[in-house]
Amino acid sequence: MSEIPGDLKFMKSHEWARVEDNGTVTVGISEHAQGLLGDLVYVELPNVGDTAQAGQAAAVVESVKAASDVYSPVSGEIVAVNEALADKPETINEDAYGDGWIFVVKLTNREELEELLDPDAYAEAIENEED
Repeated sequence: MSEIPGDLKFMKSHEWARVEDNGTVTVGISEHAQGLLGDLVYVELPNVGDTAQAGQAAAVVESVKAASDVYSPVSGEIVAVNEALADKPETINEDAYGDGWIFVVKLTNREELEELLDPDAYAEAIENEED
């Protein structure tokens, strides 16, 4: 299993959230999720200015195997999207926790972060999934 960065929070549905210094939250899908999906061929990004709701679909990633919703871990306004993914969706396969980020949310409810899994709990969730 790949290394899970310690500064991230996770959803059971394999999205990660990184709280940035300016209070925004960068969102992507985990290394584990991109591995399950296989080679990504398309990413449907949300629009800047859209409102994200915690636990609701905000984007879609499509691989040669399947299309999968990407859920927002937090609520707020989408303030940035990773336009580079339109031309190079495989960036998520190559660098899920770095250049493969999908969108950024201006957080409206910090308490939602408390409901997310820390890296250890996420690693445990993955292990239980594989049993």
